[in-house]
Amino acid sequence: MDPKQALQELEKMGADGLTAHELIDLKVTGGLTYNDFLILPGYINFPADQVSLETKVTRNIALKAPFLSSPMDTVTETSMAITMALLGGIGILHNNCTADEQAAMVRKVKKFENGFITDPIVLSAKHKIRDVLEIKRKLGFAGIPITDSGKVGGKLVGIVTNRDIGFCENDEAELETVMTTKVVTAEHGVTLQEANRILRESKKGKLPIVDSEGNLVSLVARSDLLKNRDYPWASKHPQTKQLLVGAAIGTRLADRERLAKLVDAGLDLVVIDSSQGNSSFQIDIIKHIKSTYGDRVDVLAGNVVTRDQAANLIAAGADGLRIGMGSGSICITQEVMAVGRPQGTGVFQVSQFARKFGVPTVADGGIGNIGHIAKALSLGASCVMMGGLLAGTTESPGEYFFLDGKRLKKYRGMGSLDAMEKNDSDNSGSQARYFSESDTVKVAQGVTGAVVDKGSIKQFVPYLITGLQHSLQDMGVPHLSQLWEMVDDGRVRFERRSAAAQIEG
Repeated sequence: MDPKQALQELEKMGADGLTAHELIDLKVTGGLTYNDFLILPGYINFPADQVSLETKVTRNIALKAPFLSSPMDTVTETSMAITMALLGGIGILHNNCTADEQAAMVRKVKKFENGFITDPIVLSAKHKIRDVLEIKRKLGFAGIPITDSGKVGGKLVGIVTNRDIGFCENDEAELETVMTTKVVTAEHGVTLQEANRILRESKKGKLPIVDSEGNLVSLVARSDLLKNRDYPWASKHPQTKQLLVGAAIGTRLADRERLAKLVDAGLDLVVIDSSQGNSSFQIDIIKHIKSTYGDRVDVLAGNVVTRDQAANLIAAGADGLRIGMGSGSICITQEVMAVGRPQGTGVFQVSQFARKFGVPTVADGGIGNIGHIAKALSLGASCVMMGGLLAGTTESPGEYFFLDGKRLKKYRGMGSLDAMEKNDSDNSGSQARYFSESDTVKVAQGVTGAVVDKGSIKQFVPYLITGLQHSLQDMGVPHLSQLWEMVDDGRVRFERRSAAAQIEG
């Protein structure tokens, strides 16, 4: 045949491989995991670094990178949530703690980076140096404006910084004896761009914003200017410019009080944390959140693995769905309870259904490498939630220890007995997740282990981003949002893998 006729011959023969619907054919193959298939290569006409990973985690929250850290007490606390947001994803704070402790974590994330800080910490001239030191210990900064009333809205009389108190030996001295009174300010109404210019030129750390009468209105911080330069992908609230943060709650009545504290602290995304999300308890709390808070906070509901489960939560008002039951590396629900679903099939079935209603989905569990992330997204997920992949990093909670010459960190499933026994039942998000609060005998649905030190996610997440961009490039997909269109219309093709093929790959 004439080589010039190759494209015409291909058209006659048809495209190679399977469509997604042919791949996930329950009558033929049963349930599939990520390792059971591959994505076939496409056509490349763009560089990998131009691949856009922008996506939505819920109806109203967009991210530059499709990554969430799991709400596990060995994965996500303040440090993880801050760094995930800076790198383009979002961290979900665990609830295996008291409501006040969880709200304090939310507050620390929201205070870390701001545009205009509309509710800055403010003191009066009569406060003591020890008050500043206590704020520094709790929140990590000491640049505090001083007003006559000690509140926002009072007349600005000075500012206290590390330089003012660094060499003072008397912690009981009043701030009026050390504060700087000649303060560079900007008038209310100044743009953030202009405020940043004043900060650069004045070489100051803080810029108080005052009204025409000299009353403090807000604050701009130089540290935020530097973070904007170093972290251009940072996930921020469109109005306040604060970092985005999520937090997990259960479905008990006490969790409504917990949520009120979290929302008051500035929460953006509430994740209803349940191993089996299709319950009257979860439907009731979704309706409560929507009627009480409206659009102030988005709801990521779950977990689900079937269309039947998803339909109830979507009808109740969920803004996003979390998919996965028993697929995590330290989760044993499928073995112990005999209930669940292979993750690949669950992600495809639920995502196809949810997309009809404009509800994004998050693949939660079974993510062990970049390939698994790419496969989850190709099956319809908008984002992936990672636990074991982020455990053992510098930002995860816990202390390192050495065993057989390896530097390790503890990692446990929230269904493990270890996690369930961390707190009393009123403050145990772990027990609530598995509906175990009233059980005399606890049945483990997770295990406890250890993972090798991975270093900081400041290097690890950019590695995941670059790897995912190359994966999409190999598929011939220039934008993550186009991936699902190309899967649906059959341009992205798949192939099942035999046991021998898995060993080969």
